[in-house]
Order: sequence, then C-alpha cells, then structure tokens
Amino acid sequence: MGLDEALLESAAGGELPVLRFYGWDPPAVSIGYFQNLEEEVDLEAAKRFGFDLVRRISGGGAVLHRSELTYSIILSMDHPLAGKNLGESYVVLCQGLIRGLAVLGMEAVFSGTNDILVGGKKISGNAQTRSGGFLLQHGTILLDNDVDTMFDVLKTPKDKNRGKLIGEVKGRVTSLRSVLGRIIPFEEVEKALVRGFEEALGMIFTKMEISPAEDSRARELEKTKFSTREWLCKR
Repeated sequence: MGLDEALLESAAGGELPVLRFYGWDPPAVSIGYFQNLEEEVDLEAAKRFGFDLVRRISGGGAVLHRSELTYSIILSMDHPLAGKNLGESYVVLCQGLIRGLAVLGMEAVFSGTNDILVGGKKISGNAQTRSGGFLLQHGTILLDNDVDTMFDVLKTPKDKNRGKLIGEVKGRVTSLRSVLGRIIPFEEVEKALVRGFEEALGMIFTKMEISPAEDSRARELEKTKFSTREWLCKR
C-alpha cells in the first residue's frame, strides 16, 4: 500500500501511466478507507491465521488477499483513458482485465459499479482513489478462492445462517482455478494482463524497476502511516 501511494505521488514527475502487479506475503486483510476495522474484521481470527491488516487509500469493502494477483494503474485525470467521471473510468480501465482474461481463455464482462464477472460470478473487484490531479485504480484477480477462510476473518453472522451464507457466496464468486480447472501461475496471469491492458488501452508498457526514491518513500509510508495503529484504526 505504501508503494501504491508512493507511485501515485511520483506520477507528477511524468512517469505515466504506471501499471503494477503484486501479490501479498503473508496474506492480508485490507479494509476500505472509510471502514471501521473492528466492525469489519475478526481480529483474533486474523491473528490466528497470521494475516496482516492494512487500510487502503481507496474505498470499498474489506478484502481477504490470499490466492490472487493484485494490480494498480495510475493515470493523470487529464488522460483520455481517465474518462469523464468515476463510472466511466471504471468501465474503460477494467477493459484491460477483460481482455487479459480473454487471453487466458475466459469470457468476462463488466458488472455493476466496478466488478468483473465470468460465467455470472465475480472474479475481480476494483477500487479507485483520486489525488492531486491523478487517479489510482487497483483491484484483484482471484487465482483461487477460499470462502470459508474469508468468513472466518471477516465479520459475518456466526449463527445458524452462516452455512447458508457461505453457500450463497460460493455461488457468486469464482476464480481462475475454478474456471480453468488448473492452478494458474502468477507470472502467466501477469503476462496475460499486460497484453490485455496494452490491447484495451492502446499502449505499450515497458518493464521498469522501482526507483530508489520511490522505494524510499514507500518504506517511509509503511513505517509512518500504513503500519501505524492510528491509520489502521482511524475510523
């Protein structure tokens, strides 16, 4: 999260657009900027599983980051691909995910405000924040899904309806493994999404290393912001 914000800050230097792919080690639960940690997450369960906890700079709901690929893309608000408003930018930028999933052999569609569906089931959720004339959109592609663990660490009813709710979520959520019937390596998905974003957005991305200044700023944000209790429990 610190690196996402550091890249957003450095965008003013002209390195645009920026497309980043990453995973989570150890797994983590992220909550949206406007959420209350204790209302959304079972803290004892998260500790028992060894999951990190972090608050995002974007909105949206609590997410368990485990078997997934996460992407972020940064654009100037003046860029044609940023769209005229939030809704339009979601539609435009999520085409990169849809094209990338097509490369992997799946037919995906945009749904609702910011979701991607395959076979009528959610495989990707996305969120966005805007600051200083730039937008950062990030989201996930589920490589595999573990709904039972998700229900263990997120605050959900613990009564007799729990089993029914888990069944309903399993019926609404899918993953690359479920659709394709095999475990998809992270690198294979990353390669497909790069191609998808290039086709959808009409540009060619060049692989680059994080600059020393961006790395330093990300570590500073990790220490002074994202790992602090003040930030995590600010709501």
